[in-house]
Amino acid sequence: MTADIHLAFDHPEARAAATADPKFPDRISLRDHVVEVEIGAFQEERGTRQHICFNIVVEVVPVTGPVDDDVDKILSYDLLTEAIAIELAAERLNLLETLAERVAERILQSPQARRIFVRIEKLDRGPGALGVEIVRSRADMPLRPADVLRDVSVPHPTVVFLSNQAIAGNVSSLIDDLQDLNTPLIFCVGMPDTPVPQSKTPAVQRRVELLAIEQNAWVLAGRDGRCVVVDTRTELDWAAKNGLISVWAPSKIVLDAVDGPDARPSSALELASWFAKEMQAAEFVSAGVEPPQTGALPTRMLRVNE
Repeated sequence: MTADIHLAFDHPEARAAATADPKFPDRISLRDHVVEVEIGAFQEERGTRQHICFNIVVEVVPVTGPVDDDVDKILSYDLLTEAIAIELAAERLNLLETLAERVAERILQSPQARRIFVRIEKLDRGPGALGVEIVRSRADMPLRPADVLRDVSVPHPTVVFLSNQAIAGNVSSLIDDLQDLNTPLIFCVGMPDTPVPQSKTPAVQRRVELLAIEQNAWVLAGRDGRCVVVDTRTELDWAAKNGLISVWAPSKIVLDAVDGPDARPSSALELASWFAKEMQAAEFVSAGVEPPQTGALPTRMLRVNE
């Protein structure tokens, strides 16, 4: 029995070589690529950037003809760093495992890529490096569509901000009218009219206000059974594709956003406008209040109870 426990801590290049098939695949690699990013599941990791290190090895299909010094004939090294940058920019993540999976899946979209080793380590969480390593192959890994960041089959929704006046009025009739637009509907709401707890700590107050918005979202869902409160992009996209009406619970998307909104949750209309742009909305509609005129997407106002 061979003793190769050292391979568990060796560079992914050594692990790739040790498990290579007899065809001797070509490989490209990225060594010790360090980036600073906010990541982690613990509360103390929120609002704090830390250094993480990437080591990646990709086994590729050998070029059958002459390379001719043509970059289009090979898998570019830039694909590795671009995959990392794109996945880090997509949303804030809790787990290195999730990040490793997404980076591996994105790189395996390339037809030249055959197998990939991804090792990611946190460098600031202790006296040593804490990390994860995964191995994935194009043959056995189910791949998302080529546009990894967004499913093109998802139609552009109409994002509708409902004032408290609109929620308290004949909201079912308003929904009936909006459904005639024949686009997916996502409703946004603000904080309720009742007072919310106050904190001198901005991060705490932000959480309190986001939770107040979510309470109001559930009030809306209780007014009309067609409205379903959701908090993730996956759920929003799924609802849009299946013709369901969503009510946005903002905490997760706002707190996980890499480039989050400048507006406080108490400025709910501006927050909803930011969300509409994030969702690539076809239109932003506000019911019972004047919409912000950002010029980024079409906007209009619906009057209520008149």
